[in-house]
Amino acid sequence: MATTTPEAPALLVAEHLTKTFGNGVRAVADVSLTVHRGETLGVVGESGCGKSTTGKMLLGLLAPDEGTVTFDGRSMAGLGRRDLRALRARLQVVPQNPQTSLNPRLTVRSSIEFNLRAHGVPRAERGPRVLRLLDRVGLTSAQSTRFPHELSGGQLQRVAIARALATAPDLVICDEAVSALDKSVQAQVLNLLADLQRETGVAFLFISHDLAVVEHISDRVAVMYLGRVVEVGPAKQLWASPQHPYTTALLSATPGQGRERIVLSGELPSPANPPSGCGFRTRCPVAEEVCASSWPPLTEVTPEHAAACVHVTAQPQPAAAVPG
Repeated sequence: MATTTPEAPALLVAEHLTKTFGNGVRAVADVSLTVHRGETLGVVGESGCGKSTTGKMLLGLLAPDEGTVTFDGRSMAGLGRRDLRALRARLQVVPQNPQTSLNPRLTVRSSIEFNLRAHGVPRAERGPRVLRLLDRVGLTSAQSTRFPHELSGGQLQRVAIARALATAPDLVICDEAVSALDKSVQAQVLNLLADLQRETGVAFLFISHDLAVVEHISDRVAVMYLGRVVEVGPAKQLWASPQHPYTTALLSATPGQGRERIVLSGELPSPANPPSGCGFRTRCPVAEEVCASSWPPLTEVTPEHAAACVHVTAQPQPAAAVPG
């Protein structure tokens, strides 16, 4: 994991993103996120919380109804085809299921070369670069001539990672990138991503429903519920001192945490018909009458840690040392 420098300009900034689909489902509501260079931001929550929709808006695959996405200081709204292609080289994705994202009629080498060709890499450079990429992700030159059905799930995910890294991106969005893999292969892929980050300085936005996976790889974590970010902060601080009742419940269900299990009552509400006020209140063990009035804003607990709950109060910070 990276050591971030919050004072430096963020690589990606999303502000107040909102997305409602034609069936009336508000998948994302007022989401703001930042990703710094060389760090990993984990985005976690139950299925249907809006994680993947947020990721698609960050990639420019979905236009937000409201809000803005800025990459390296430049707005992604209204970019022309040429500018969008240049941005795609710097902003790549590793999808959940490489079996469906890789063309079954193309060999591993051809799949990666396709990405290079799309971004204008000369033909003479493509072959050597593919072999270097495969070596970097732990695959052999012999595997470059194989088709997707000839590889295991872990090998396919390594191909997807190599393809994403082919253009030397600044940021890779991993959308449930290890959820289809068994635990031992998950660990291998997560360690690979961490090694690649140390080698290249690439930043990751890692979307997952699995807190154990997010804890393993993330510098900071944003917790989403019903289309909103309900807590965000440094991973170690959030794990040690969760401030939102939903985060606390999620952590209590994570194996190996040593916490008393909190079982949430009821089902995740429908985004098409959310509860009034705080969307979590119908399942929250500490909900009060005031929680039905409005969804609370993110309240700063410490300078880098915030949660959206009426029970959150800022923690006193140590006084700055006075020069003697």
